[in-house]
Amino acid sequence: MTALAEPAIELRDGASPASEADGAQPVALARAPLGERLVAAGLIERAQLETALSRQAENRQRLGEALLELGFISEDELLPFIESQLGVPAVRLREGLLDPHAVHLLPRQLAERLAAIALFRVRNVLTVATDDPLDLDKLDRIERMTGLTVRPVFAFKAAIERITRRAYEDDFRVDAVTADLDDAAVELRSDADVDVASVHQLVEGSPVINLVNYLVLQAVRKGASDIHIEPGRKWATVRYRVDGQLVEVLRPRRDIYPTIVSRIKVMAKMDIAEHRLPQDGRCQVVADGKEVDLRISTLPTVLGEKVVMRVLDKGRLTFNLGELGMPADVLHTVEELLRKPYGLMLVTGPTGSGKTTTLYSALELIKSVHRNIVTVEDPVEYQIELVNQVQVESGRGMGFAGALRSILRQDPDVIMVGEIRDAETAQVAVQAALTGHLVLSTLHTNDSAGAVVRLMDMGVESYKLAAALVGVVAQRLVRTICPNCRTTYYASAEYLEALHYTGDKRRSWSKGEGCRDCFDTGFHGRKGIYEVLPATAEVRRLVARDAGIEAMRQWLVDNGHPTLLEGGMRLAEREETSLEEVARIAFFE
Repeated sequence: MTALAEPAIELRDGASPASEADGAQPVALARAPLGERLVAAGLIERAQLETALSRQAENRQRLGEALLELGFISEDELLPFIESQLGVPAVRLREGLLDPHAVHLLPRQLAERLAAIALFRVRNVLTVATDDPLDLDKLDRIERMTGLTVRPVFAFKAAIERITRRAYEDDFRVDAVTADLDDAAVELRSDADVDVASVHQLVEGSPVINLVNYLVLQAVRKGASDIHIEPGRKWATVRYRVDGQLVEVLRPRRDIYPTIVSRIKVMAKMDIAEHRLPQDGRCQVVADGKEVDLRISTLPTVLGEKVVMRVLDKGRLTFNLGELGMPADVLHTVEELLRKPYGLMLVTGPTGSGKTTTLYSALELIKSVHRNIVTVEDPVEYQIELVNQVQVESGRGMGFAGALRSILRQDPDVIMVGEIRDAETAQVAVQAALTGHLVLSTLHTNDSAGAVVRLMDMGVESYKLAAALVGVVAQRLVRTICPNCRTTYYASAEYLEALHYTGDKRRSWSKGEGCRDCFDTGFHGRKGIYEVLPATAEVRRLVARDAGIEAMRQWLVDNGHPTLLEGGMRLAEREETSLEEVARIAFFE
């Protein structure tokens, strides 16, 4: 990682955040103490200010720190006021804001003694975070030590101490992260004979093999679902998708990026000489004693090939409906739907919402030596005993619809279609459901009622769909709060009303502040929320007369079936997730 672009340090330019929060204020209020300004802005109450002032005097700390410790205000709400008061940028420290090379321009002992940390360097200007950016003696000392012009920014002392421990101990530079990693930490399992002599020559004497091992090993340990390796103009970037969100973990040197890609291609048995066309491959490795499948894809870009590695850790998955976190009432309804001898059951949600896991769990529940179960998937991610799984190969003319027609000639009892993508597949799936087969499939829709409308848009007649439909399960995955940085806060009544919350609006809620264990996101792990639309007689009548999506949504509410938003609010009430996460995942009009 090298110097960042100049705009990265312009964190809050333009109008003063305090002026935006306070509106047109008298000059006297603009110059008032911090606590008075927060009270005037409605962010804290007078009684909370008095409590914080007492805590400040007792612990000899700053008012802002006392307010944060008491949970009366969030760091994001407080920083704009501090920035306006001090006249320098105020930042919320996170790992991605630091340049590892710039950090070491300031010796660790001095950084800890001054409660300051170097963030990044732009030419001869070093941006330094400190809890007292107006301390000229401190800034002069840093300038003498580094020989650079110091640009101070404000950050809370606790955040500086936390990030300092990470920045000096967890140096993510390529040479550092691979120095102590054994070549055998990740063992490649492959029975194919691959000529890898040319690539071994490329990486001989370099840390590239160890680096790739490190990336896979850390991804498994951190519970990442994907590894993104991307080329850049000055350096490459490695990001993990953890709990559905991408987090940056490493910036390798740009000059070794081609050998990293070549090493991965060899692992996946790809053509290392082909750089202009996309390629797909897979391999199996053993990391920390666990067998892990890697599904690897390359994509040519103007700066080089981008690589994405899907991490399929079988040890982390459980194909059991009872362990997916479904509430008891939802689980009972889903199990009732799966007991139907024939019909169409759909699972809906966006990409990455756990639809395939739910379908696999359903197959585990209903599979038997007395049933012929066949699936058609793109791709087959996990293999299940007693289930015949078919891989879609569109290039050979075997798409979902074609494979489904062939499966119908195999005397199936249960059919799982990985996804209904087009009108032809929809028609064949509905016809199979009408002729005595239980068909399970997925759709990309916002909620359960939207699945019915989507199939009609694909050309399925309403009377056929009404006869075939068993039920629809809509689902999302919400991130759960990290237990190591959990804190409480209060939400405004207006915000709770927007989320249709009808409980006690004066209660406290939980969220994560961000820490080392959760990549500064405040979340660790995910949990499902579900919405089930069973095909009762009344629902079938609504479908048959094409009553529309709003009528079916209203039926859910009238008949006591929890919606996705209600499921999310249940988790927030139990302090398993935050209100903001529920709004991000489940709230839509």
